[in-house]
Amino acid sequence: MCGRYAASRGAEDLAGVFEVERWEPEEALEPDYNVAPTKEVHVVLDRPVKDAQDARPVRQLRKLRWGLVPSWAKNPEGAARMINARAETVHEKPSYRRAFAARRCIVPADGYYEWVTGTEERELEVEGKRKRPRKQPYFVTPADGSVFAMAGLYEFWRDRTLPDDHPRAWWVTCSVITTEAERAPLAVAPDRGPRSLADIHPRMPLMLTPDRWDAWLDPARTDPEDLRSLLAPPPEGLMRAYPVSTAVSNVRNNGPELLKELAAPEEGTLF
Repeated sequence: MCGRYAASRGAEDLAGVFEVERWEPEEALEPDYNVAPTKEVHVVLDRPVKDAQDARPVRQLRKLRWGLVPSWAKNPEGAARMINARAETVHEKPSYRRAFAARRCIVPADGYYEWVTGTEERELEVEGKRKRPRKQPYFVTPADGSVFAMAGLYEFWRDRTLPDDHPRAWWVTCSVITTEAERAPLAVAPDRGPRSLADIHPRMPLMLTPDRWDAWLDPARTDPEDLRSLLAPPPEGLMRAYPVSTAVSNVRNNGPELLKELAAPEEGTLF
């Protein structure tokens, strides 16, 4: 799954990486090293500009809320549970299938956090002892330092309790697509701990390599079967993972220190 990630690149940097044609300075976000569900996030999408004479799709960098609200939802209360969509079923699930066909985006990140339960705590759970597991967080990121481009969907939702001219009348929300985690060896693995992404968690965000960006964002591609070919996992061996401080487990903590690599997992969280 993807329940937390880091996004430190500025809007201008992202605009250059993704060849963005339009972005609004007032929508630029500050670096966020602990992005959690329901926060506002940067996404890249191709869409005609409202009120423009030219109806062609324009690549834009937009600020959306993480946690998709389907257009038909009565209220946005379930947004925090709609942060991920499974690649295997996204084309058929009522909450995602319309967005999959017409409203796809890229969610840029430095990488994502995932938590693994330590061996000792797992053994206690097997023995039936009710000690709460203490989990070690890992940061997963491209080994070459490039942007982690997560496949995403976005959707519009109208709050009918508000007038048309209210700034909160329309919600624009997004979700990250996940796929089965790689079982191949990591490009760079910690000295002690997981050797593959699947050793950390069975799911991972679907990373799009640059050769798939244009096809994924193209709103002219609407056939679900055609689009499903773009959901293939990226080539193996592109990622590295390393242990980071358990401070990231608290959403109130934020800062570049959360990305600092630990020499070994924290005491009590050995893999």
